Amino acid sequence: MAVFFPKHEIIAQTRAITTLESGWKFQKGDFKNAMEVNFDDSKWQNVSVPHDWAIYGPFDKEIDKQNVAIVQNGEKVASEKTGRTGALPHIGTAWYRTQFDISESDLSKKVILLFEGAMSEPQIFLNGKKIGEWAYGYSYFYFDISEFIKKGKNTLAVQLTNKAFASRWYPGAGLYRKVSLITKNKESINQWGTFITTPFISKESAKVNVKTKVSVENGTLVTTIFNAEETALGSDKSTLEFGQEFDQNIKVKNPNLWSPENPYLYKAVTQFFVEGVLKDEVTTRFGIREIKYEANKGFSLNGEVTKFKGVCLHHDLGPLGTAVNIAALRRQLVILKDMGCNAIRSSHNMPSFEQLQLCDEMGFMFLAESFDEWAKPKVENGYNRFFEAYAEKDIVNLVHATRNHPSIVMWSSGNEVPDQWGNEGVKRAKWLQDLFHREDPTRPVTVGMDQVKATMESGFGALLDVPGLNYRVHLYEEAFDKFPQGFILGSETASTVSSRGIYKFPVEKASMKTYPDFQSSSYDFEYCSWSNLPDDDFVLQDDKPWVIGEFVWTGFDYLGEPTPYDNSWPSRSSYFGISDLAGLPKDRFYLYRSRWNTDAETLHILPHWNWEGREGEKTPVFVYTNYDAAELFVNGKSMGIQKKNPSTPQNRYRLMWMDVIYQPGSIKVVAFDKTGHPVAENEIKTAGKPYQIVLKSDRKIIKADGKDLVFVEVAVVDKNGIPCPTATNQLQFKVSGNGKFRAACNGDATSLELFHLPTMKLFSGKLVVLVESTKVAGPMELLVSGKGLQKGRLKLQATH
Repeated sequence: MAVFFPKHEIIAQTRAITTLESGWKFQKGDFKNAMEVNFDDSKWQNVSVPHDWAIYGPFDKEIDKQNVAIVQNGEKVASEKTGRTGALPHIGTAWYRTQFDISESDLSKKVILLFEGAMSEPQIFLNGKKIGEWAYGYSYFYFDISEFIKKGKNTLAVQLTNKAFASRWYPGAGLYRKVSLITKNKESINQWGTFITTPFISKESAKVNVKTKVSVENGTLVTTIFNAEETALGSDKSTLEFGQEFDQNIKVKNPNLWSPENPYLYKAVTQFFVEGVLKDEVTTRFGIREIKYEANKGFSLNGEVTKFKGVCLHHDLGPLGTAVNIAALRRQLVILKDMGCNAIRSSHNMPSFEQLQLCDEMGFMFLAESFDEWAKPKVENGYNRFFEAYAEKDIVNLVHATRNHPSIVMWSSGNEVPDQWGNEGVKRAKWLQDLFHREDPTRPVTVGMDQVKATMESGFGALLDVPGLNYRVHLYEEAFDKFPQGFILGSETASTVSSRGIYKFPVEKASMKTYPDFQSSSYDFEYCSWSNLPDDDFVLQDDKPWVIGEFVWTGFDYLGEPTPYDNSWPSRSSYFGISDLAGLPKDRFYLYRSRWNTDAETLHILPHWNWEGREGEKTPVFVYTNYDAAELFVNGKSMGIQKKNPSTPQNRYRLMWMDVIYQPGSIKVVAFDKTGHPVAENEIKTAGKPYQIVLKSDRKIIKADGKDLVFVEVAVVDKNGIPCPTATNQLQFKVSGNGKFRAACNGDATSLELFHLPTMKLFSGKLVVLVESTKVAGPMELLVSGKGLQKGRLKLQATH
């Protein structure tokens, strides 16, 4: 289909987007004149952005030591807390400086400087003059710098300040997301000025509504929709009639609907003309999909009732810190997809653009959250300081920047805010929800509530579009009865704690259980004082149609908040993850997978079978499987058949042999289908001494762009190739060729080894090494060595 242009159309240069990635100078510390053009930064560190300056450590108990009672955890008496924000040196002031060129022709244009995240309280200077500031480290913001630019070199300086007691987890530090320069004509489409919705959908056609705000009160807009195969499907040409906003409707025949199973994306190319001259052009990806939230029915996507099988994610990427990296984000989503996860909650902040882009492409529904605090504080220097002045601006930017992502199906205005108590909090909840509705009438708003009794009485929970309960499984029935919406969302669930590959005896359900080694048991029977086991949520999800899904705390371990060891140095990262900080699945991963991934077979055995010193003692064996029954064999001897049954939540979702006596050798499980026929088996053997290092990568070929990553799982095996699950060998890493060592992580929440040094101990027999490309294409090799071990080698390739 041809694109419509006005007569005598003249093609002109439209807009240029330059990512300010390389060429930055960085220095931690406060410098009075660092904004000046002639300031000497020659001795500063050369860095590229995105950049997290605190992730390089060292870990230090004194950095975030606090004497505090954590109200969200039900504490009433203050005690010393360590590692709460990751024990990494993120507190203090730091500066970034760079230069960019402006041509003579650009002086007459509109130039915008866009920050996608700056931690935190950024002060922005251009050519020695302050051009603006922001407060919230998670927010996206931009400034029109047209009046500040000059021909030739322009000097940009950014001051960032992280205060102590400003976060409940590791916030990161620095320009941790992209910075971009957008140059366009003065007559142009506004920044984030396009809003695409699909108000009518049938099998035969979809109505695509495109609202576009522009900078002038005249002109013509041509919008053309293309499918994923780049075929033009429909076009509309409009002239302005009211103010500076166009409103176009375009028909798409036989629409291909977006869903987690079919993440199909269209794109709209919008061209703005003034007097026949093309002044601006913007391309917007979008999906055609319909969402509904209905009483007693729940959430529907494209007319089908769908439950959220979701996880909560903090924004750090483990050993990379908070510096956004699309390869690391993609790996997370691949792991979650394999588990059967279909939704993500950004906790408790605005998501990165890269994460949303990947969720659109890979098929994840998204709950986009804004704040962890409103006007009442959780921490001394938190968002409460900025709420009155910035909340509306932050919500507007969040919605405008991300509203075209089909993955986003819900907004969240807050998480466990102390404002749940009292009349003022109810008014704030309504004010914030109204702001979201004003900016986006198409999606509902929720709040993660932990003070459920209080919100029942005050009206706080009743006014929300979607009542979100954080834990409080014992209150679901009462909340459903009292709240008018007719459904409940598990906005934060489980908070079960475990350490990958670590098992504790006796095996029993326990709250806030601690051990001398500061690890939690991977039998998945341990949880927190406010939380519960995964199976308790499964019962509600399966038996109550009015429970519309859950978002598990958390998909991956994250830096900081080392509950239940927040007063036990050296614990410095969480134990909540379904996968650990390195992205390695814990046993719990397979419990969720057995229920969520209905297209794949799951047959997982725990614990490992290396228990020297436990001979003759009870060592329970659990099996996480999508089959209903299985038989366990120890060294060939049957331990009987177990069947899932509803006697307890755990018996309903797990197979458990509680009286197994440990003997070295093997444990094998044989699963049966519904007719009683054996259909699958799995076996674990006792390993000998560590002998050889083995490497397995998530990819073999990456981009030679200087930032793409390969994640290499490193393990050791004995002479017979059997994995050694208790190995703790110290390993060394060396990358040769057209790549470089980037980081390593073993998932041990108590390890003080630095991520960026090329050596680390195995934890429970494994760790992960990150290899980064250079900008030169060609081969690279990772060599992993350890004393007394056969070396591991892995050949990789970087291409343009």
